[in-house]
Amino acid sequence: MRSLNQKIDRFCWNHPRFGIHRFMTFVVIGKILVWLFCQMDTTGTLELYLYFDPAMFLRGQVWRIVTFALLPDSYSILWFALALYFYYFIGNSLEQAWGAGKFTIYYLSGMVLTALYALIYYWISGVRMLAGTSYLNLSLFFAFATLWPDQRVLLFFFIPVKIKWLAWADAALFAISVVQYVLAGQIGLALVPVVAMLNYVVFCGQWLFDFFRPGAVRGKARQRVRTIQFKQAAQKVQKEQQAQGYTRKCAVCGRTDRDYPDLEFRYCSKCVGYHCFCIDHINDHIHFTE
Repeated sequence: MRSLNQKIDRFCWNHPRFGIHRFMTFVVIGKILVWLFCQMDTTGTLELYLYFDPAMFLRGQVWRIVTFALLPDSYSILWFALALYFYYFIGNSLEQAWGAGKFTIYYLSGMVLTALYALIYYWISGVRMLAGTSYLNLSLFFAFATLWPDQRVLLFFFIPVKIKWLAWADAALFAISVVQYVLAGQIGLALVPVVAMLNYVVFCGQWLFDFFRPGAVRGKARQRVRTIQFKQAAQKVQKEQQAQGYTRKCAVCGRTDRDYPDLEFRYCSKCVGYHCFCIDHINDHIHFTE
């Protein structure tokens, strides 16, 4: 996962124009328009034409792969407005932290995984699963809570609470819903939320796994960091870099001091081994553990 995440970072760096800037702005505008049209549709048929229905998609209704992401989470104007504001804030924060390209990949990959699983489930079981984006939005929330766990929000407008505690509560409800599907024998439906969270696992899984490692394992990892033959590793890396004509190279984006002589580089003391990072990634990278 760490390798895949780093490849995504490098792709985004090598293609700076890739991605949709202010992505969540377009999502919010689309949701508002869909909400207004659905309010005017008293028959409720419009909503059925917007869900991702694998059977209808295979019959040529290809717009469903986009429109299902614009369905409102609630038709109550109060909760709908709160949800829009909340996910707009989360989406813009993630885009500022990751960049437009990486955030676009995160959101679109969640959409594609959800739609792809609905298609596979339909081919295997013949059951038409109408896919929405509730779990995709939850993955956005989990990603935000992973990056900023101590960010405070006002619960019920007046109770300050850290975002990580809300994430734990949502994770518990998430796990309960999966278990309920399993106990009911609906394994296919139990995998729906799991598949929708795969993009979160790819982008934030390393932080999550590091957190859940037992204390003894983390202690051994820290011991390895202390006892590693750092000088030998440094000499090996420096020889390889000098052979390529540079002395520093970012382990995330691949920029070197030869191509960017004014760029500041630093070394991470928390990573196992000898790893260099540019100033843009020294505080925002997945630590090497081996």
